[in-house]
Amino acid sequence: MAFQATTNLHSLVFKLNKTDINFPHPSLAEPDGLLAIGGDLTTERLVSAYENGIFPWYSEGDPVCWFSPHRRCVIFPKEIFISHSMKKIISQNSFSITTNTCFEDVIENCRSIKRKLEHGTWITNDMKEAYIELHHLGVAHSVEAWQDGKLAGGMYGVVINNIFCGESMFSKISNASKAVMIWICSQRKYKLLDCQLANPHLLSMGARLIEQKDFLKMLKSK
Repeated sequence: MAFQATTNLHSLVFKLNKTDINFPHPSLAEPDGLLAIGGDLTTERLVSAYENGIFPWYSEGDPVCWFSPHRRCVIFPKEIFISHSMKKIISQNSFSITTNTCFEDVIENCRSIKRKLEHGTWITNDMKEAYIELHHLGVAHSVEAWQDGKLAGGMYGVVINNIFCGESMFSKISNASKAVMIWICSQRKYKLLDCQLANPHLLSMGARLIEQKDFLKMLKSK
């Protein structure tokens, strides 16, 4: 059996084992999006997860937790909002954008840079190593923003069927991560930027919530 259900008075959570990479259907996730716990971060399991709209999210010392929100935060490329100030920054070529030039630096910055209202990081050592391995396999990608020859910001994520599933981003210089998001949305090869969970910053950039079933349909469609 690939997984078993564990229950308490308020919820049902699936427990994965390490011999089968199958997941329960995303529609069975808890209201907060938690679908399953356990398993591991092998490349095979991670690819299976992303192909089914599932991603890992947990803290150091906790078991691996797998999420699939019932309402997904996404940006449709044509809907991204570019403010007047960002249009000026882009027109002035304030940042140069590259892809996959320093994946390990990007993920380490996402892991280590302090953010307001956040304590610690969910990018554990195991998580970092797992995504580096995915990058070596050509599944995980990074987009970098440079200014004066120095890394100013970036994002990394997993690309599945021309959907860029963003995992984390950072800025050392104001607006660098915005420039990365705008660049991703300007590329005709990406039909969607998956932001997973909503926050005010993403919503201000044009993100919106869509139903899980609609996201899964887009994930599978050619």
